[in-house]
Amino acid sequence: RFGVERDENLRLRDFPTLTHVIGWVRERAAAPAEPAELAAPAVTAGPTAAVPVAAPVAGDLAATDGIVRRVPVPALRPEPAACVPTGITLAEGTRVVLLPDQGGVGDALATRLTRLGVEVLTLDPDDPAAALDAALAGGPVHGVYWLAALDDEGGLDGLDLDGWRAALDRRVRGLYRTMRRLYADSPFLVTATRLGGYHGYDAAGATCPLGGAVTGFAKAYRRERPDALVKAVDFAAGRKTAAPADRLVEETLRDPGCVEVGYADGRRWGVGLAERPFPAADTELGPDQVFLVTGAAGSIVSAITADLAAASRGTFHLLDLTPRPDPADPDLRRYAEDRDGFKAELADRFRARGERPTPVLIDRELARYERSQAALAAVQAVERAGGTAVYHSVDLTDAGAVEKAVAGVRDTSGRIDVLLHAAGVEISHALPDKEPGEFDLVLAVKGDGLFNVLHAARDLPLGTVVAFSSVAGRFGNVGQTDYSAANDLQCKVLSSLRRSRPGVRTLAIDWTAWGDIGMATRGSIPQLMQRAGVEMLPAAAGVAWIRRELTCRTADGEVVVAGQLGAMAAGYHGTGGLDPASLPAGGPVATRAVGLDVHDGLVVDTTLDPATTPFLNDHRIDGIPVLPGVMGIEAFAEAARLLVPGWSVVAVENVDFAAPVKFYRDEPRTLRVTALLRPDGADLLAECRLSAERTLPGSGQVQRTTHFTGSVRLAAQPPSLDRDDGAVRPQPPELSPDDVYRLYFHGPAYQVVGSAWRHGDGVAARFADGLPGQADAPTLSGPRLAELCFQTAGLWEAGREGRLALPAHVDAVRLGPEPAERAGLLALARPDGHGGFDCLVRDDDGAVVLRVDGYRTVRLPDALPEDVCAPFRAAIDG
Repeated sequence: RFGVERDENLRLRDFPTLTHVIGWVRERAAAPAEPAELAAPAVTAGPTAAVPVAAPVAGDLAATDGIVRRVPVPALRPEPAACVPTGITLAEGTRVVLLPDQGGVGDALATRLTRLGVEVLTLDPDDPAAALDAALAGGPVHGVYWLAALDDEGGLDGLDLDGWRAALDRRVRGLYRTMRRLYADSPFLVTATRLGGYHGYDAAGATCPLGGAVTGFAKAYRRERPDALVKAVDFAAGRKTAAPADRLVEETLRDPGCVEVGYADGRRWGVGLAERPFPAADTELGPDQVFLVTGAAGSIVSAITADLAAASRGTFHLLDLTPRPDPADPDLRRYAEDRDGFKAELADRFRARGERPTPVLIDRELARYERSQAALAAVQAVERAGGTAVYHSVDLTDAGAVEKAVAGVRDTSGRIDVLLHAAGVEISHALPDKEPGEFDLVLAVKGDGLFNVLHAARDLPLGTVVAFSSVAGRFGNVGQTDYSAANDLQCKVLSSLRRSRPGVRTLAIDWTAWGDIGMATRGSIPQLMQRAGVEMLPAAAGVAWIRRELTCRTADGEVVVAGQLGAMAAGYHGTGGLDPASLPAGGPVATRAVGLDVHDGLVVDTTLDPATTPFLNDHRIDGIPVLPGVMGIEAFAEAARLLVPGWSVVAVENVDFAAPVKFYRDEPRTLRVTALLRPDGADLLAECRLSAERTLPGSGQVQRTTHFTGSVRLAAQPPSLDRDDGAVRPQPPELSPDDVYRLYFHGPAYQVVGSAWRHGDGVAARFADGLPGQADAPTLSGPRLAELCFQTAGLWEAGREGRLALPAHVDAVRLGPEPAERAGLLALARPDGHGGFDCLVRDDDGAVVLRVDGYRTVRLPDALPEDVCAPFRAAIDG
């Protein structure tokens, strides 16, 4: 078809991707080149000519606002009994492989499995391969229990490189060899770790961080084997054996909806994602700061180094395996000026030496020059910014070489303010095709490299450690069992530094694939990413991200930097593993749980119909039913308590009313509430979101909108509020319900103000008697009492400012022990001095039933008519 001469010596293994095939065809289809020995000499620069280095991609702090900043957090999961079965059978005929720990959990587990009739094939930790041969000879293996990471490897400061590697060999390399050998059987995999029960995402940090490599491997294996059950079960430190063994059996039999699960403080936890926007910057980068950057010759790292250098003009120690680049290198200049032409020249050179110029060899050479160019760009960017660049050519897996390089840092700078561990190698192959050398290399560059640098810098003052991780480490990915293991390992090592070096700030960045720069921009990869639903990260945002993290100094230990992730972050089961029928019934807004989202927590759906729902029918704006903001707060409270029905709702905090929920044409709508429950001291905090879908008229396009967000605080004990015993006496002129509801649009069920008057610098309002019902089930959060506060504050705005406004934000709605409606309740609202209002609802005896702190509104555009506004001016403004 292309007129390419047949090559009898062609080998398909030299063409690992279609891009290589296409490139080979294009080269052969072009006009034939002259023989290498007769070709005209290439034009090269003289020895003093500088290699042209393109300006790096510029970072843009504003672009970072276009990416939702999310952090992994512990997320409460129901007990296994409330989850659906996994489909695994532990009975006669089941054969499992067990790699035991040294603390006795494996022995206890083997006893339990044997009682169930399971054939347990125990591996020798020192020589698992021999026992594995015997296991396979007896028939298929149905499952693997891997408990090596239950053992404490000891403090990392007490390990040398050999000890580190030996510990990893027992934990994750042995797991790799075992699962690769058993791959055809597709066995289930249950691993166990001692990261602390929260997978290292609690404030204390990971206890035995090498278990992170096991968890990372398990997540990637799950992506490769989507039909296999995979669990990474984490435990707190302890000597008990029976309870962990029982938990491992339970996790095998129930809940197919998650991989990461842990046990701590008497509860069962998964790992969710919480949105954490950047706070305001509170520090600056400066010329006195010292940076140490590994993997400095990567194109992405080079651009980030340039960005940090421009912001700081500091000292940069750049470490990379690439030799120090020579700015006068003629080949490097040729690569920089004409990459395609240089590629052809390289092919001719291989032929002249009698070698086959395979695509793999050509790409390997080009990659070497690419890294040299990136290294040169990093050095020049630092120097152009007025900083100091010190380049160290070093193999990070060589402990002695790293010690020597860090000794140079010690001698010249005396400290490291920012350690940026960006080195890494990624080679994607499915587990059966992943050779041991490949697995070892990928694990070593990130894992051994981080260990060696931290070990070499153990006596140096160290400010911040940032590690480049990947969404493959957070979620797992097909073909990347080694890469996922390496990335999750370094995340857990950084988490453990909160214990061993509490003065050091640590941050792991889980990057998605970058656009505009880096390997993921080549060939058909962007199109493949698009088809998989994965958004690529704009380079301008990625480059500036590190600078923004360093200047904001948040307490977050790991951050996911990604847009939509498609199938990579998809759940594992239709209901997330939950049996919805196991949960109690909800309330009038959050009526029924439908499942668990592995990242967002409990999912509750409810369909509301204005024709049968008083709180909608009596809450209309311009005739359109609108969900009251206080019923959104109620929805959060109802959803949050479904997983812990015995706990009390103490407060609903940081509520944002982003967009109204409108019921157009009085048609029913289905709302979705998610509640991610995480620990917060002795309390639980449920991070909630209320969203809904709507089909846009004319286009048929479905639009999903997040309408409200907020957090529900739950406590094991009932809440209490301080008393308010101040005297409150009506002051003329009083506002009547007729006055108030000429201003407000509310129908009978929400006409909560019985009377109102000026009280000090604020407003007092009496709760109306005889209100009709608003819902067909009891409420938790006293929504009409919160509404009384909102409306009372609105009377102040109408009287003082002549305006009407809608709810925009509430710092907190705090509940007393009985936030129930009753006669004689009184609301007292006053400005809080920050553009909002504080309000309390009390009874005649001074007992506070409910408080609203930091209530803020958004102004409606039209001014109030004078005849509507006049009574409020007279009563409130005086």
